Amino acid sequence: MLRIVSVILLLVSASISRAEPQAVDVYSQEQLLELIRSKQYLTKVQKDDCQLVQDIEARAEVLKQPLYQYLWGEMLNFGICVKANPPRGISLLRDAAEQGSSEAMVRIAEYYRDGKFVIQDKEKAVHYVLPAAANGDLPARLMLVGLFGQGHGSPRDYELGYHWLYNDVFSDDATKEKALKLLQVLAKRMPASAVERAQQEHLRPR
Repeated sequence: MLRIVSVILLLVSASISRAEPQAVDVYSQEQLLELIRSKQYLTKVQKDDCQLVQDIEARAEVLKQPLYQYLWGEMLNFGICVKANPPRGISLLRDAAEQGSSEAMVRIAEYYRDGKFVIQDKEKAVHYVLPAAANGDLPARLMLVGLFGQGHGSPRDYELGYHWLYNDVFSDDATKEKALKLLQVLAKRMPASAVERAQQEHLRPR
């Protein structure tokens, strides 16, 4: 009889253990950066049962860490684990961008390019994405050349944008093919001499 009771207690204990969510450690800067780059950051917060909401908010609002400002801002934009508040969310992304976060610059540029949460303004998209492209961010360079190819931004910057993307290094063929197509479109808006200069490894002064 005692043995049966012991087995029952073990089963109940195991059931309770499975029902309790596992404690989640706060994300490291490297982990969060990878989540952002792979666009898995909101999915990860949800998979973690929203356990880190207070930690994320504190790191964004109090410590003002750019990557956490990005994450908290996006949680507010889309109402993930909290009540949606896009005005505050976009403000946090701008704060992160002002601190030099290329990821935040690109995200705001995407919103202005697509007209999500804000009035569509592709010139503002260029304004936000240009510094990130200058910092060497490949997604920023792809977006910038795409916007230039549509005729947005200053033609004086076309050669520089072409040069950055043409001389970048690609980790997969799909991204390289996308870059080539964007460059072909932009080249049509540039003099042949400017394209030739931009394709050099080191951009010469005009």
